[in-house]
Amino acid sequence: MKYLIVGLGNIGDEYKDTRHNIGFIVLEAFATECGCQFFDRRYGEVCEVKYQGRTFVLLKPSTFMNLSGNAVNYWMKKEKIPVENLLVIVDDIALPLGSIRMRPKGSDGGHNGLAHINTVLGTIDYPRIRIGIGSEFSRGKQVNYVLGKWTFEEKKFMNERINIVVDMIKSFGTSGTELTMTTFNKVGKLPPRDNGSEGPGDNSEH
Repeated sequence: MKYLIVGLGNIGDEYKDTRHNIGFIVLEAFATECGCQFFDRRYGEVCEVKYQGRTFVLLKPSTFMNLSGNAVNYWMKKEKIPVENLLVIVDDIALPLGSIRMRPKGSDGGHNGLAHINTVLGTIDYPRIRIGIGSEFSRGKQVNYVLGKWTFEEKKFMNERINIVVDMIKSFGTSGTELTMTTFNKVGKLPPRDNGSEGPGDNSEH
């Protein structure tokens, strides 16, 4: 069985380790754990991971966020991967920092990367994992926040959460979407944090 795991983000050193690039960060953690590396390919950097008889094609699109669908569509066709074996990992300002939520389908929820994927594929019926990055920004500063770097404390906290998402990817391939949701969505949900870095609440269904 083969799966396409897409982590959304923007290419370039100026975007490295930014909140909007959490999808890239998750895939890099998965590849590092498995001793694999990414290679420059058409429409993105690609890494192939073997795990328990499954093949995970990890994709970090090089199209920039707003054109993510081009990369997803190309690699689905190239690798002959059906839409039910596609998993997209994105950031979400509507979830508290570090909150993790998997859904079998859904709207773009205002995320430009998901919006373009939905348009290009012509469907919203594919699994996705949303990772909360919080919303600690003042009015009019959303772009600066989303494209900003993690603080030291945020990065330390998120590293722990990233390990959960890596386990979710493995479970997606070996156990399927529904069982992965049942197993991990409760683990991924967080109460408000005491240090004031929580988001507006886990109220985003998308």
